[in-house]
Amino acid sequence: MSGQEHSGEPITAAGIEELKAELADLEGPKRLEMAERIRVARELGDLKENADYHIAKEDQAHLETRIQRLQERLRNAVVVEVEDGEGDTFSFGRTAEVLDESKGETNAWTLVGSTEANLAEGRLSAESPIGRALMDAKVGSTVVVETPKGDRRFKVVKLVP
Repeated sequence: MSGQEHSGEPITAAGIEELKAELADLEGPKRLEMAERIRVARELGDLKENADYHIAKEDQAHLETRIQRLQERLRNAVVVEVEDGEGDTFSFGRTAEVLDESKGETNAWTLVGSTEANLAEGRLSAESPIGRALMDAKVGSTVVVETPKGDRRFKVVKLVP
């Protein structure tokens, strides 16, 4: 992402593999389990009053919707090559220790695409206000992010291999 504009959703190579693995699981074993649930529910009798059948069909619709969304994400995904350890900037796909000077807390964050983001797992969206501010920040530099509760300062302490 640094300096380049992509048409599509930026994602790391690891992120694309996770998407493919989830899609394979949903299209294979999960679809088979769902078909079996529906088959068993159909055998319970009158479909008009068969709650198990209707719940299974509803769950099947949710499963198919999830599959379609994952397929769409894969079609739109653009794998962004991660600079492997070169340079001293915090860029897409790289991990850095970042000090939140407002709170005195240090976090290890990896800059990722918005659909990969999960702050609890240390994956910060490069499209979030903090991610955008930290994008391409040099080690040792401090960025200021405007938030509803006032400005927050983040310092890139070091890059993590």
